[in-house]
Amino acid sequence: MERQVSLNQAIQQRFGFVPRLFEELVHVNPAVAAAYLQAGASLQEGVLSPLEQQVVQLTVATWNACHYCTAAHGTAALRMGLKPEQVDAILEGRLPENERLALLVEATRQALETRGWLSPEAVQALEARGLDRAGLYEIIALIGIKTITNYINHLAHTPVDEVFRPVTERPAYRRLVKTTVH
Repeated sequence: MERQVSLNQAIQQRFGFVPRLFEELVHVNPAVAAAYLQAGASLQEGVLSPLEQQVVQLTVATWNACHYCTAAHGTAALRMGLKPEQVDAILEGRLPENERLALLVEATRQALETRGWLSPEAVQALEARGLDRAGLYEIIALIGIKTITNYINHLAHTPVDEVFRPVTERPAYRRLVKTTVH
């Protein structure tokens, strides 16, 4: 019980509230909640900017058709300055107009499609466009930690928090959820 209280305090401090996903994690398996929080905190010192990390996580959540994480990361990205049309593009499987963000979305999708088995030519092409191995490794780490919460949300059918409405009310989100949520 003490661990659950300290985790909830850490979550409250980090996010300003306790998202329903974390209510689920802390209640069912606090070790998973702690692992996710620690991994996320470690990646804050990575090479990708916070917005770039949100774009990668939104791409993973969309790939995995996670109703909760697409709303959460889409909302976070909007708050960081991503345009609504760029969120829609990612949710619809298109690329955002920003060249750097498009590169990150493409690299994330390539890593997901190939399960990380990117050919040397594919890696060279990404590097030639400005994504070095440090960035690619961070994308792979984000895929790993995001897949944890995507799959847990699939199992738990986690209700989406009201604070994520900026994305849940978008037609692109509704289409994604309508065609994928079981």
